[in-house]
Amino acid sequence: MALILNIETATTNCSVSIGKDGRMLALKELNSSSYSHSEDLHFFIKESLEASSLSANDLDAIAVSKGPGSYTGLRIGVSAAKGLCFALDLPLIGISTLESMASQIKQKDGVIIPVLDARRMEVYCAVYDSNYMKLRETKVEEVKPDSFAQYATQGKVYIIGSGAVKSREILEHPNFVFDDSIIPSAKEMCQLSYREFRANNFQNTAYFEPDYLKDFIIQQSKK
Repeated sequence: MALILNIETATTNCSVSIGKDGRMLALKELNSSSYSHSEDLHFFIKESLEASSLSANDLDAIAVSKGPGSYTGLRIGVSAAKGLCFALDLPLIGISTLESMASQIKQKDGVIIPVLDARRMEVYCAVYDSNYMKLRETKVEEVKPDSFAQYATQGKVYIIGSGAVKSREILEHPNFVFDDSIIPSAKEMCQLSYREFRANNFQNTAYFEPDYLKDFIIQQSKK
C-alpha cells in the first residue's frame, strides 16, 4: 500500500490531495489569481490529512508538480515538499504539470497539447497522444499561425489550459479544439505519483529543481 501526499502549485491553483494506491482520498484546492499559495498550502496539507484520517507519519512519499509554470508557485510547492521529505525521511516524486493536465482529457484519438501562459505570445507546452504518451519535449514556444500544424492535418488537436486563450486567437485549423477551463490539479496527480512510486522513480531531494524553462524576471519599478 502507498499513501502519497500530492502538491500542485505551478499555477493559480493551490491544490493538495492524498492518494492511496492511486485512488484519491482527499482533495483541497483553491484557484485564485492572488497566488495565496504561501498562506494556504500548509493549511491545505493539514486539512487533507485530517479528511483522510491520517497523520504525516502515515505517508509513504511526497509528490510535487515540477512544472513548468509560475516561478514563485513552483518554488513554494517544491520547498514545502522537500521540507516534508527531509522531516519525515520520505522519498520525493516529481510529476510533470503538463502531463497531469493532459490526463484530464479522455479521447480515443487525436493529440492533446496542454499549454500554460508564459507571457506575451509564448506558452509552455508539450504534446501527448490519446494514451498520454509524450510525442514531443516540453518547451517554451511562441504561438504562430503554423504552430502545431503537423498534428492538425492528421486529426483532432485538443489545446488545453490557460494558454488556449491566446492560441485560439491565432490558430485557425478546424481540427483545433480549445479548452481554457482546464487547470493543473493534485487530483490527477494521484495515479501519476502512484505509477512513479511503484517504479521507484524518485528524485534526489537535495538537488531537485522544478522545470522553470524560463528565467525568473524581476519587474523593475518605473518610478
